[in-house]
Parts: sequence; C-alpha cells; structure tokens
Amino acid sequence: MATKDLPLPLVSAPRPKTQHFAVLTGIEAAIRGTLISTTPLVVYQALGSAEATSAAYFIAGIASLIWGLMVPWFTKALPRRWMYSAGCLLYPTAMALMLTGHPALTVLGIIAMAMGTVTTFVCLNAYVLDYVAREDLGHNQSMQMLYAAAPWAIGPMTGVWLHEVWRPAPFLIAGAFALVLLATFWHLRLGNGRQIARARGPAPNPLAYMGRFLQQPRLIAGWLFAVIRSCGWWVYVVYLPIYCIESGLGDKVAGTALSVTNALLFISPLMLRLSRRGTVRRAVRLGFGCCALGFLGATLLSPLPPLAVAAMMAGSIFLVYLDVIGSLPFLMAVKPSERAEMSAIFSSFRDVSGIVTPGVAWLVLLVVPLPGIFAATGLGLGLAFAVAGRLHPRLGALRPSRGGAVAEAG
Repeated sequence: MATKDLPLPLVSAPRPKTQHFAVLTGIEAAIRGTLISTTPLVVYQALGSAEATSAAYFIAGIASLIWGLMVPWFTKALPRRWMYSAGCLLYPTAMALMLTGHPALTVLGIIAMAMGTVTTFVCLNAYVLDYVAREDLGHNQSMQMLYAAAPWAIGPMTGVWLHEVWRPAPFLIAGAFALVLLATFWHLRLGNGRQIARARGPAPNPLAYMGRFLQQPRLIAGWLFAVIRSCGWWVYVVYLPIYCIESGLGDKVAGTALSVTNALLFISPLMLRLSRRGTVRRAVRLGFGCCALGFLGATLLSPLPPLAVAAMMAGSIFLVYLDVIGSLPFLMAVKPSERAEMSAIFSSFRDVSGIVTPGVAWLVLLVVPLPGIFAATGLGLGLAFAVAGRLHPRLGALRPSRGGAVAEAG
C-alpha cells in the first residue's frame, strides 16, 4: 500500500531538520525583534522613570525564572507540543496587556512576554538536543542566527517607527507573527520529541536537577557565560534607549543602533567559520574581552553621547559573535538523559540576567548616573573573560580519529 493511502495518524512525521528549527527561530525573532526597542519605551512611559523600569523588569525576571524552571515539570503532565503552543499564545496576551498603558497591566505584560519567551526557548532547545547531533550544534546555532538576521535587523527600527505612527501597530504586527509561529510549529509536526526510555516513576521535581547541575563545573561555566552575555544585551536593549532619551539623542537612535548591530547576524556563518580556526575557549575569550572594552569605553565617553553610542555598538558586535558560539560550552556538556531538565536550567540564564541586570542597575542608579550601568556591565564581561580562561584548551576542536568535536571542559 502506498504511503499516501495510509490514514494520517499512521504516517510517521518526518525527522526534523536544522532548517525547521531555524524557521521557528526566525519567526520568533520577528515577534521579539518588532517589540525589543518599543517595549522599554512603553514601560518607561507607563512607569515614568529608569528606577521604576528597573523594578518592573526585576519583578518580571523573578516570575519568569520560577516559571522557566517549572516548564520541564509541566511537560511531564502536558505534552511538549502543547507547552510550546502555550508559549506562542502568551505573546499576544502580553501585547494586549501592554497596549492598555496602565502601569500594573504593563508590568503584567512584560511578565507574560518573558514567560512566553522562556517557554518556547526551553521547548525548542529540548527539540534541538533530541534531533541535532552534538558535532552539528555549532552549525545549528549558526543557522538559527542566520534565519533570525532579517527580523532582528529590521524589527527594532521598524517597531519604534510604527509606535510613533500608531501606538498599537507594532503590537498588532508582533501578535500576528505569534500566530504564524504557532501555525508553523504545528505544520512541522515536531510532536513531543524523542523518548529516551519509558518513564518508571513519577516525574521528578525540576529543582532536583539543580544538584546535578551544580556538580558539573562545565555546565556552570557555560551557564555563567550565557547569563553575562544576556546581561550585556539587557543593557544594550533597555538602558541604551533610556540613555539616548535622557542625553537628548531621542528615541530613534537606540532602535537604529540595535537594527544595525543585528544586521551582523547575516554573517553569523562567517563568524562561526572564523571561530572554528581556533578553539571554543579562544573564541569565547575574544568575544567577552572585546565586548568588555566596548562597554567600558562607552562609560568613559558618556559625556559625548554620540561617541558613547558608537562604543556600545562596537561592543555589541561581539555580543552577536557570542550569540553564535557562546552557548556551545554548555550544550556540548549536556547528557542525553538530562536534555529537558538541563535545557530548562540553561534557559534560566535569560531570567537570571533579567533579575541581575535591573537589580544591579537600580543599585548603581542610587549612587551614580546611568552610564555607571555601562561600567558595571563591562566589569561583568571582563569576569566572563577571566572564567573562559579555565575552559579546556581543546574544547570544540575536531578529534582527528572521529571527526567529532571535543566536548570536555576543565
């Protein structure tokens, strides 16, 4: 009997490919890219100050962290495909809340947005670890960055412009992309991922895996790199626009700067190729070192706003570079039997950075002006540079005998 004659439930779904994950990443980038420069402005307008904005993001980060750690537990009771779908629907919910302009509802909106992001991120990472070979993780990461390049390059500047033309416009467009993401996910039929073995007992508490995580220095280092890199993006996305407004540059400069920076995602395959000429340790140290110099330079140049923005843009080039290769130390160390749980712990880097960044920013603003946040971030990036020196010197290098990537880190 021909396959086309079989009832639909009896036909096996095709094995997901790298391009499938990249398509989903690209559509989600259209959602977040459209709002990434608009959301801080909306929150700032609703709450009235940089300090209140920091407090709102701090609360959202705590809520998202708790939710993200619970996602693997929820996927034991609710199939992964439904969790991913719920994450997609959290996006339009968040946008509806932020459109009200009410301070409390705006805060609830950024909480819902963060929850949607972490839900889809955990689920997609679990799918990637299910279906992508360890030696192909770098290629998968690069492909995702390439597909996300256009949305991240066009979205920030377009979102700010649309918000000025008609306030609801960027939110409505991003909401439409969220529905497209949901429809595409179901069209690709990713299901619930591969099953390693039949469950033999009740689903473990996801927090129980924290002990396993803390016993593996390789995972801790990889997670720390992701947290600090994400803190850099938080400052670039949230506090650079506020700095531009307070220094008289206006609300479009930061959105344009972010669009220009994100356009570098188009050359992410080249960045990956260049990083492969050496080791992961060397590439990670280069990224964090140059990024730290850019942020510290912006602090020194803060009395000259155009030059400070230029220094931040220079540093952000290496944030993009770290996006391409910075997750590899963690992903290369994950055991197959711990994919979902460790994906949830890894995804917490967004939420931890969402707690640490506004928390530190709030403390910094108590004693120094806003450029002090740039200095604190530069010091954090310098710390990551130092920690990266402890990675295994051959991490990511090809094994001559097997053609695979070295996955050990010291």
